[in-house]
Amino acid sequence: MTALDQDKLDQFMGLAVTDFGAFASGVLVYVGDRLGIYRALAASGPVTAAELADRTGLQPRLLREWLCNQAAGAYVDYDAATETFALSPEQAYALADQTSPVYLGGLAELMVSIAADADKVVDGLRGGGLHWHEHDSRLFSGTERFFRPGYAANLVPSWVPALDGVEEKLTRGARVADLGCGHGASTIVLAEAYPRSTFVGSDYHPASVEAARKAASEAGVADRVSFEVQSAQAFDGGPYDLVAMFDSLHDMGDPLGAARRIREQLAPDGTLLLVEPNAGATLVDNLNPVGRLFYAASTTVCTGNAVAQGGGDEVLGAQAGEGRTQAVFEEAGFTRFRRATETPFNAVYEVRP
Repeated sequence: MTALDQDKLDQFMGLAVTDFGAFASGVLVYVGDRLGIYRALAASGPVTAAELADRTGLQPRLLREWLCNQAAGAYVDYDAATETFALSPEQAYALADQTSPVYLGGLAELMVSIAADADKVVDGLRGGGLHWHEHDSRLFSGTERFFRPGYAANLVPSWVPALDGVEEKLTRGARVADLGCGHGASTIVLAEAYPRSTFVGSDYHPASVEAARKAASEAGVADRVSFEVQSAQAFDGGPYDLVAMFDSLHDMGDPLGAARRIREQLAPDGTLLLVEPNAGATLVDNLNPVGRLFYAASTTVCTGNAVAQGGGDEVLGAQAGEGRTQAVFEEAGFTRFRRATETPFNAVYEVRP
């Protein structure tokens, strides 16, 4: 056996304790979100565990243990002099405000769904991948809750205006297809902002389409929004002035087939709005905390679904980067591909025939 460097071993074990503590604590973030504890803390200001138990009706001793965990991880502040717990404005913005673009409740739900599907991921790695629809249902609701605040914060204020001439078309009245729409959050945000346009959201997952239809009705936009069970490789109804894809291309087993179908369904002067993770060009570029998170999601969800759909080495995965993504559309016959804008987590591309 190779001799061990004790200092390096200690460093690695310290890293592991940190990571596994974060893993377990992430489950408790989900618990706190489900029970409304963060919202109660944000509303109350500094409180003792007993006072918070009275406000929430939760089991006092268990609630104190939860608070201690959150304080140990710096997700909740603790004042030893008064034995009170509180959320800073920044913590509350991320943990208690469901409209915040950095809201973490949806991400916690998504991560718990991945943990619940660990044995399915094991089987998928043995050869067949794992279809999106085979996942724990919290993946679907958590994904929608995770992405919706970002769409609300960025889609209309910055992403659409970054595209040449698209905002004017939508304001006048355009035909729009949203591919891989999931629960319809992106479609509904657009429909609320551009009432003269009509929108068709599509997804291969029937349960998500039903959820999207319900959400559109509740949002009061069902008069100009419809949702269909269709794949991106077979959607129809064109020509469309705008086709949109939000974090869905890299999940597909046949991204080239989707790109070719989009080109067929776009109007000659139409635009594809493509949003993908803001990844670096190489693995080395992505060896960082964000890349780590996205590679984990890609292994368990995105690439797993693409492989299950019959994809091989050519599937993109969540960290494909701009060059590989652009190559798909160039092969499909598109002639213009540019990065229109970006956020720390999103690359927003304008693609034209």
